[in-house]
Amino acid sequence: MMLRMRDWVTVLPLLLLTACSMPSSIAQAPPAATPPAATPPAAVAPEPPTPFDLGRADIAGWIDEIAARHSVPAEDLRDLLATGRRQPAILAAISRPAENVMTWWEYREKLVSEQRIAEGTAFWKTHRQSLDAISARTGVDSAYLVAIIGVESSYGRRAGTWRVLDALMTLGFDYPRRSKFFLAELEQFLLLVREERLDPATALGSYAGAMGSPQFMPSSYRRLAVDGSGDGRRDLFTDWDDVFSSVANYFVASGWQRGAQVITEATAPEEVFAALDRRNLDLKDTAESLRARGVRFDPAVAVDTPLILIPAEQRDGPGVRVGFANFRVITRYNRSILYAMAVHDLADALRARTAAAAP
Repeated sequence: MMLRMRDWVTVLPLLLLTACSMPSSIAQAPPAATPPAATPPAAVAPEPPTPFDLGRADIAGWIDEIAARHSVPAEDLRDLLATGRRQPAILAAISRPAENVMTWWEYREKLVSEQRIAEGTAFWKTHRQSLDAISARTGVDSAYLVAIIGVESSYGRRAGTWRVLDALMTLGFDYPRRSKFFLAELEQFLLLVREERLDPATALGSYAGAMGSPQFMPSSYRRLAVDGSGDGRRDLFTDWDDVFSSVANYFVASGWQRGAQVITEATAPEEVFAALDRRNLDLKDTAESLRARGVRFDPAVAVDTPLILIPAEQRDGPGVRVGFANFRVITRYNRSILYAMAVHDLADALRARTAAAAP
């Protein structure tokens, strides 16, 4: 499809007007306390934000490539990207993901807190009708929908304070280790702006460019977001029907099995625990193979069930859990076994608290 810049970014005049009054330094607001993987480390005085040098060979080449791919004038694209700012604080934050230095019990204490459980119980009560309808339609338990929103954005209260344009440009152009990924997301963001009538000057998200209460990256937003309210837009910033429907759709697209188990508790010999790799996200084992290695867990699990043995360090020493196919689905939302366990445990806690509060 041939796209003109005026069609692609309908809010460009507003963006350029905003950019004219934009201060040269964009201050960092308090970081979002979402998943630890998306929480910047303790603040260190960063370099000030600066404009990008759009004449830099790699940036100029990318602009020409995108302009040609989508049949838009390169000059219009340069005008848009000229409003972006390189954010050194983002580069500092992404270099030290919290879960690289956290054990499971530390991670769990941070994510599955009493405050998050209490707030999630109230949030579930407020949105019960919508959640029940979406859960019945998709097969994704309401507890997991609420838990995802709780972990990602504290139930929508902390969905990010960085301009998405700044974040994706900073990581795309100046974070070589993952520049390919973030440049692809920057391209997707520019397309998303047109499709959902977003203002790129004001769209905020995490320091990695994730947006809205469910913290979708632009490519996931374009591919998996759902217009749950039927108003003709997919709004993950303010429309809860869209948010819940989109998270459920993400799970379903990743293979969620209605009513199936997610995790079961287990014990294992120390040498089995010592050999585990927390980077593994695949169902490499079966119930039969795990039992043969001395792992003990629910005897009702069929011998040929695909499983993953998960390292789950406790305060007092090693620990393990066993994950099912639905556990793997949660890792598709965020590729971390710690994250997936935290979502599961928060969902369990929310379900129990909600049931206890029922009349």
